[in-house]
Amino acid sequence: MTRKPITPEGYRKLLARLDHLKRVEMPKIVQAIEEAREHGDISENAEFHAAKEQQGIIQAQIHDIQARLSNLNIVDVDQLSMDHVTFGSTVVLEDLDNGQKVTYQLVGEDEADPGAGKISIISPVALALKGKKIGEEIQVRTPKGIREFEVLDIR
Repeated sequence: MTRKPITPEGYRKLLARLDHLKRVEMPKIVQAIEEAREHGDISENAEFHAAKEQQGIIQAQIHDIQARLSNLNIVDVDQLSMDHVTFGSTVVLEDLDNGQKVTYQLVGEDEADPGAGKISIISPVALALKGKKIGEEIQVRTPKGIREFEVLDIR
């Protein structure tokens, strides 16, 4: 199984999410289950069943994050060459159709957030950008059709 790349920031965020689930969410659910049990017969206690269902959801989230963390490769983006686009690069592009500039950082799947300018390394735009240098152009098929971009800067 290939280890997936992640930035140190993305790794810290996943660890923080796991810690929050374990230290905050799970104890709240355990408390809710105990309170529901105190109400008597649990066979027809909706609060108890809802809390148990929520407990299962949180346990699944914890398990999922733990599994993802074990399969990650933390990549120090400050040590990467910036002469071409690679994982961790922040790329400034010009949309050749309308002249607008956009900035994206190529990150791991677990930390992608297009609204924040972080796109997954396996997204169509990132795949088209990999290995490109300043001044090179790419074509990408998007939901809005084929788009053309020029690489203006790599950081």
